[in-house]
Amino acid sequence: MLRDARVVLILSGGIAVYKSLDLIRRLRERGAVVTAIMTSGAQQFITPLAVGALTGQPVYTELFDREAEQDVGHIRLARDHDLILVAPATANLMARMANGLADDLATAVLLATDKPVLMAPAMNPKMWDAPATRRNHATLIGDGVQFIGPNAGEMAESGEAGVGRMAEPLEIARAAAALLRKVKGPVGPLAGRKVLITAGPTHEPIDPVRYIANRSSGKQGYAIAAAAAAAGAEVTLVSGPVSLADPDGVTVVRVESAREMLTAVEAALPADVAIMAAAVADWRMAEDAAQKIKKDGSGKPPTLQFAENPDILATLGHHAALRPRLLVGFAAETQNVLDNAASKLTRKNADWIVANDVSPATGIMGGDRNTVHLVSRDGVEDWPDLAKGEVATRLVERIAFALGARDA
Repeated sequence: MLRDARVVLILSGGIAVYKSLDLIRRLRERGAVVTAIMTSGAQQFITPLAVGALTGQPVYTELFDREAEQDVGHIRLARDHDLILVAPATANLMARMANGLADDLATAVLLATDKPVLMAPAMNPKMWDAPATRRNHATLIGDGVQFIGPNAGEMAESGEAGVGRMAEPLEIARAAAALLRKVKGPVGPLAGRKVLITAGPTHEPIDPVRYIANRSSGKQGYAIAAAAAAAGAEVTLVSGPVSLADPDGVTVVRVESAREMLTAVEAALPADVAIMAAAVADWRMAEDAAQKIKKDGSGKPPTLQFAENPDILATLGHHAALRPRLLVGFAAETQNVLDNAASKLTRKNADWIVANDVSPATGIMGGDRNTVHLVSRDGVEDWPDLAKGEVATRLVERIAFALGARDA
């Protein structure tokens, strides 16, 4: 939702403003165009030169700037953007805004805007808890202002701890995207589509401390979820155990085992598109041990009885009532990649299979790049070596085109 979004970022005078430099980077890497307004207090901590170097735009500092105000610049800043973001929002700025003051450029823009406003407070915990701040906070919420944070933690300037830390830049960027999505509704080639994605490995317990797993990092599935959300889709990501942050604008359902993943997938139906990128374990213990399995001194390994896990892709492919309109499976192979993918396409009644060679020498498992083949009943497309994010973008573009063609 931040791609091509026009964001006015107001920086006020608190030590937390140093984090706003990283916030600018987070907003821009998501495609936002950022225009900064700096109060005089903010300029005591960081310079307009540093901010402008990161935004790539002029930085505004003065209400009575003759050149900027030739076309009523503060009104233009207030109206010609999609979102006003205040980070950090100090106690002083919140008080002035709550009381309708407009004695500098930042407060004039805030008073004149008809766009959504998101504030990220940052102040000493005593200031946040002060009755006046609580009243101002309540007033601003009543006026429709949205807030992210403050968080609990240690204060940079005093060593005190409590609630008052500015939310982290990534949290703020996600909150900005969510607010724009709520206000503007979904936009993009998959707007109005429901997309279901699985990612990561499954963990199948052997006993309370051991499990069967594989080397899947979940990076490709998470990249696809992010790309689908950026294309306007309503995305549900059913994820096995991974160490990845939730993609922006995606509903994430975390599971452990294959059976839990199947339950979550079926609960997320119906969907226009299902992309089964998870590396689901084929086998589980017929009965996992209630206690840790111990060596008995005989030198003989324990006998493990296995049972077959449910086949999630085949379940969707043969679902009588809720089969997705477009079903995409993944085939991670170490030999006979295309033959195995073509067989999988038929057996599981998928529309496409994204096949790749995951032999250890490729570095794909856990890596950041992928070389895939898109297998369908029309043939095979060989894609070049790409970053996993580029694979995701290309796949989502193909999905949007395919759905559009089917609707035509």
